[in-house]
Amino acid sequence: MGFFTQNQADMKQKVLIFDDDADILEVCTIVLETNGFEVTTQKDCEDVLAKIDRYTPDVLLMDNKIPPLGGIEACRTIRGSAGHATLPIVFFSANQDVARLAGDAGANHYIEKPFDLDTLVATLRKAITTGAASH
Repeated sequence: MGFFTQNQADMKQKVLIFDDDADILEVCTIVLETNGFEVTTQKDCEDVLAKIDRYTPDVLLMDNKIPPLGGIEACRTIRGSAGHATLPIVFFSANQDVARLAGDAGANHYIEKPFDLDTLVATLRKAITTGAASH
């Protein structure tokens, strides 16, 4: 192994979180960074594809009620993009119908708010491992 190669296991998995709630962003960032993820947050989903291109995440965590489009439309935009159609997406919402909403959005997994922090970490790891194959 050369000096300038990096083992895949040493690379942090990158999560891009779309949520307009500062408290949720803060809690998720702390928990995920503590668990070895690299985290970037966005308070809106405007130019969602450009934000994905800039950050190149391994997984997205998408809120349902994210301005200006909302999580469902943002996910559909991502799924309709050739370059990002297979990006794993975890949809999260306080809506009791989150499973149906996630399905409508084309998300791979979902988490209902309020959520257990261990469930958050496990779901993101599962999404990265299984990729968009579970879609």
